[in-house]
Amino acid sequence: MFDKVVIANRGEIALRILRACHELGIKTVAVHSTVDRDLKHVRLADESVCIGPAAPALSYLNIPAVISAAEVTDAVAIHPGYGFLAENADFAERVEQSGFVFIGPRSDTIRLMGDKVSAITAMKKAGVPCVPGSGKPLTDDMAENIRIARDLGYPIIIKAAGGGGGRGMRVVHVEAALKNAIQLTKSEALSAFQNDAVYMEKFLEHPRHIEFQVMADNHGNCVHLGERDCSMQRRHQKIIEESPAPGFDAKTRERMGQRCVEACLAIGYRGAGTFEFLYENGEFYFIEMNTRVQVEHPVTEMVTGLDIVKEQLAVAAGARLSLTQADVVLRGHSIECRINAEDPRTFRPSPGRVKTFHTPGGFGVRVDSHLYDGYVVPPYYDSLVAKLITHAPDRATALARMSNALSEMVVDGIDTNIPLHRELVHDAAFIAGGTDIHYLERKLAHE
Repeated sequence: MFDKVVIANRGEIALRILRACHELGIKTVAVHSTVDRDLKHVRLADESVCIGPAAPALSYLNIPAVISAAEVTDAVAIHPGYGFLAENADFAERVEQSGFVFIGPRSDTIRLMGDKVSAITAMKKAGVPCVPGSGKPLTDDMAENIRIARDLGYPIIIKAAGGGGGRGMRVVHVEAALKNAIQLTKSEALSAFQNDAVYMEKFLEHPRHIEFQVMADNHGNCVHLGERDCSMQRRHQKIIEESPAPGFDAKTRERMGQRCVEACLAIGYRGAGTFEFLYENGEFYFIEMNTRVQVEHPVTEMVTGLDIVKEQLAVAAGARLSLTQADVVLRGHSIECRINAEDPRTFRPSPGRVKTFHTPGGFGVRVDSHLYDGYVVPPYYDSLVAKLITHAPDRATALARMSNALSEMVVDGIDTNIPLHRELVHDAAFIAGGTDIHYLERKLAHE
């Protein structure tokens, strides 16, 4: 196992990684910006290195600074968490070239799956069903673009090939809006991802978002850990996730899970990853693969009993997977609510000082958060401040526990979306299960 690991992230995921490292006896190095010196994981780490000012581009996205922190502390590996540099193939390559271990897939795998067009091509070769679409980047030939859209049938969606995190997408309902939508998406893609390539897909109007967690090692072993339903979304950002997906049977799970495993083996995947699908009318359609640990990984951990982050560390250190597919058994049901520092109605970010932070407890309740009394939430980063997770023998009990936990949770001094979650866990359609990815936005539009 590694002697010392640099945690190249912040917030709750950095604390999550630190805890896993310490359980394994691994020393930790926390890198942080100037405004993050009081983060909980920075205080708990064996060493810490300031890598730049508040702006992410000058700190958490500063590749030379992160690698230098590993060099000056004699670390041997770097864990990127999620977000920031986690899916940056150039970063993974630089880490490898500098003599450190990147705790994640190889750089060429990240590059393959990071470009949505090449990812779709790879998945088609592996026999994974994909959304009908252009299958290649769109050109400036509008006559050809119009033909593709007509063949697919409106509505269609324009997506950035290098996109992610719910950005770089635009739905087109009529042909008259197609040219402008392509141009706007290309412009946004270039600004956000330094890549203006876009492609076209059929827009599914009532799909669910179903994803499969996979884990692979360097010895030709791969397992899937079941599925998650992440359909409760706003502007393509997940709000609530759960595992297993309501209404899924073991046969469906095994069929799609096995396809994901076969795809991993075909591309030589290593580490933790997630295949994301749209699911409509009984059919799955691949949309992308996240080559990192997911925000919502705790719900999978709760139903499988596997510590995904510790497994990431072990696999990166060269170990074989600690389990086979036959060992993967889903027990009970788990739900996660993402707690964001934002107004629950306008969704405007709400940075500031946390006066009181009280976490709920009880059987089957887990809280992943870096907050504490007096902590100041900065305005420079993602608004996620906590993840509230419940686990129970069945979905109804997991929902009841979540309702109780939300009623106990206190975050005073800043606004959070806890009131929205309290409403959603009592929403009749959500309780019934199987809502589509547009349900929350339709609900909010009518309030």
